[in-house]
Amino acid sequence: QVQLVESGGGLVQDGGSLRLSCAASGRTFSSSAMGWFRQAPGKEREIVAGINWSGSITTYIDSVKGRFTIFRDNAKSTVYLQMNRVKPEDTGVYYCAAGTVSIRAMTSKPDYWGQGTQVTVSS
Repeated sequence: QVQLVESGGGLVQDGGSLRLSCAASGRTFSSSAMGWFRQAPGKEREIVAGINWSGSITTYIDSVKGRFTIFRDNAKSTVYLQMNRVKPEDTGVYYCAAGTVSIRAMTSKPDYWGQGTQVTVSS
């Protein structure tokens, strides 16, 4: 069992930066793939970034490549999403997710979800 708690969301100006954190509890964090999803108003939830258990493999959707960075600290059981040069279209609720099988499986169907944190980018 993994419990996930996000923090760091808020209001940020277009072009600004924000760092999201996801603190995990449970024994399987260090062996779990982790990811960040987002859901904009009126849209379906989408994967934004994923990272494997060791941090050696990361994936991103095209729209955030070069702007967002996902990384993790297994000693702190925390995964982060550094968001730079944010845009209004990055607005949405960001969810942390965990997958116990693989990064690929996690991006399609995570095993665990956080409660979400709101990110609003003002133009």
